Amino acid sequence: MDFLKSAVASAIAKGPPFPYSFGEKVDIDESIWTLSNGTKREDGSRCSIFSFDIAANRSRLPLARNALKKLRTLRHPGVIKVLDTVETDSYIYIATERLVPLRWHVKRKSLSPEAIKWGLHSVANTLKFINKDAASIHGSIKVGSIYTSESGEWKLGGFEVLSAVKDDEAIIYTYGSLVPGVNLYYPPELARGGWDAIKKGPHSAVDSFNFGTLIYEAFNSTFTSVDQAGQTTGIPPTMHASYKRLVNANPKARVSVANFLDQGRRSGSFFDVPLIKLTDDIDNLGVKSPGEKEEFLSDLGEQLEDFPEDFLKMKVLPELLKSAEFGGGGPKALEVVMKIAAGLPSDDFDSNVTPVVIRLFGNPDRALRVSLLDNLPLIIERLPQRVVNDKIFPQLVTGFTDLAPLVREQTLKSVLVIVPKLSDRTINGELLRYLAKTANDEQPGIRANTTICLGKIAKHLNSSTRGKVLIAAFSRALRDPFVHARNASLMALAATADHFGDEDSATRILPSVCPSLLDKEQVIRDQASKTVDVYLQKVRKAAESMPASALPPTNTSDGSAAPRMGTPQPAEGGASSWAGWAISSFTNKMSTAAGEIQANGSASPNPTPSPGPAASKASTLASASTLHRQAVTSPPPPISRTASSTGTKAAAMFQDDEDGADDGADAWGDMGDDTFFDDSNDTSPKASAKATSAPSLPYDDGGEPDFSGWLAAQSQKKTGNKPLPKGLAKPKTSTIGAPKTASSVKKAASSRPAVTKKIDMKPKESEVDEDDAWGDGW
Repeated sequence: MDFLKSAVASAIAKGPPFPYSFGEKVDIDESIWTLSNGTKREDGSRCSIFSFDIAANRSRLPLARNALKKLRTLRHPGVIKVLDTVETDSYIYIATERLVPLRWHVKRKSLSPEAIKWGLHSVANTLKFINKDAASIHGSIKVGSIYTSESGEWKLGGFEVLSAVKDDEAIIYTYGSLVPGVNLYYPPELARGGWDAIKKGPHSAVDSFNFGTLIYEAFNSTFTSVDQAGQTTGIPPTMHASYKRLVNANPKARVSVANFLDQGRRSGSFFDVPLIKLTDDIDNLGVKSPGEKEEFLSDLGEQLEDFPEDFLKMKVLPELLKSAEFGGGGPKALEVVMKIAAGLPSDDFDSNVTPVVIRLFGNPDRALRVSLLDNLPLIIERLPQRVVNDKIFPQLVTGFTDLAPLVREQTLKSVLVIVPKLSDRTINGELLRYLAKTANDEQPGIRANTTICLGKIAKHLNSSTRGKVLIAAFSRALRDPFVHARNASLMALAATADHFGDEDSATRILPSVCPSLLDKEQVIRDQASKTVDVYLQKVRKAAESMPASALPPTNTSDGSAAPRMGTPQPAEGGASSWAGWAISSFTNKMSTAAGEIQANGSASPNPTPSPGPAASKASTLASASTLHRQAVTSPPPPISRTASSTGTKAAAMFQDDEDGADDGADAWGDMGDDTFFDDSNDTSPKASAKATSAPSLPYDDGGEPDFSGWLAAQSQKKTGNKPLPKGLAKPKTSTIGAPKTASSVKKAASSRPAVTKKIDMKPKESEVDEDDAWGDGW
């Protein structure tokens, strides 16, 4: 039962629910309040909580209640913003925006003179409102009554004795002396006559004197005695005159805070500084004319370093984001936004800036798009890869096809900024398709920049597509009429040499670059020479690691390796000549054929008798055998078609070779068609097509007898009807009849149409081993 009573009593004592959680305690000056950091339970947003323990400090309860009442009813930008309040019989809680005591900054001397002026200007504005518009007296202006918000702005609190002037029973007259530390800031008249002295002079005189002591303490970080009031140590010279009038010993001679503010706003005076001026214009940015807005944003961009960082983040940035997106601030507002956003913490950037940037990329305004692309390097590292690849890039690529060349060019330049944030699929797919379009752009500068861009993003391309894309793009750029596009291609090839294989370097890149060695522009010739040197070194290095030959070695009968055909061999005596082997080989061939084919191409119809039977037989055997092997193994040398009728058939076999030999330059030119080193036995479709397309030229013998018929006729004249030698005899399986005479040939030719004869160069199998028969016949 006792436990139940205590639980009920505890629930009653707790009072109404307070939807905020207490955090760490914040140390402040002597005060009736305890300040703690807090969070809102609903959304986790940050706040500050002022708490007053009634049981422990009941004598000052009227001060706490007065402060609670004034904070609820007094609304001004320079006053602490109240979120929620709770009052019970045991405590008073006031939840406000997140605050930091000004004392912290003053003790650390972390505020610049310009920032102090800016804060004093804000407090003076608030006091002017309290004294003049609200006809009240604050009564406790000091460093301990002022806090800084998350935006860095100075906020006025300490409303424990805030009283209306017309209220004769105001709390300031009866409880003013209960405020902690108030004795240190007493004006002279209160020290002599108490709080009732307020009624004898201007009601703003107390606040004016306390504002003067605030100025001294803010610039010097301490205020230890009322005697320091009026001293100018540390105070800017422009404020000296007005400051002394604030702390005048005679309350009737003191200047009011409102007048002090007006004096400071005059041209060239202490409050006429860009920081204060720009702050006043922030709230009115949306209603300014385009010209005023442009001037304001230009000045703001130049003065960003003078603003407190928190003020830029919490106050300036939200207004600029709204202006850029909806208020017509345009590129200027966006430029300032990017500068501020670069210094934001990651959480603030993700929550405040990233969503706006994504929406702005979808804005059709060209000027805004160009400004976004120009400032993208400032924020690209802060943007997540998924956001860039999935949300920003699809909007950004619309600039590649824009009608304005400036938009296309800026879009192209931005590729270097965003490519590290893109996926491989996006880079090697959609991005390369758009770059292929800009490579053919009508603007030569865009074409040159595309080449530069491809060279710089080469490392991000897939190895399977890199060589194909880059070689095609750079080769095309080498033929560009714009000199800088050609130069960009040569420089890109030199810079990306490591990305190409040795074979591509030798067979595709070097042939494409070499024509640039004779370019009309000196700058192209110089760069081409450098690029060729890069690839020559690369190719030479690759060649050094290759074997001497890819052919398998051949062994002689005794087991030793025989030299390959056409390979230079060391000469006698240790000397060697690179041309010796070729000359000797050619001489051997000519000596073998000597006496068989005459230089003038004519042949005698009657064979020259041999000097003797033995020599004739041996020489004839050797020459016939050699001729037969040459006919089988190698193509015969060309012979003129002007030969006599005796050699017409033999000469016709070689006529095509003679006609084809036109000029040596054409042969070197044919190498460019990649057919110079083709295999003669190539059966590829390309080779078949070439063979098919070559016209067939039939040979017409004009009705003359063939070579075998002529030999048969000559033999019959000399030997009667003796048979031909075995080597010249026609095979029994041949369908051709007996040897023909000249008259029979003419008669047959007149009785039947001419038939085109094709010469079969291949030896018949039945004649391969009949060398001896040639010897017997001769």
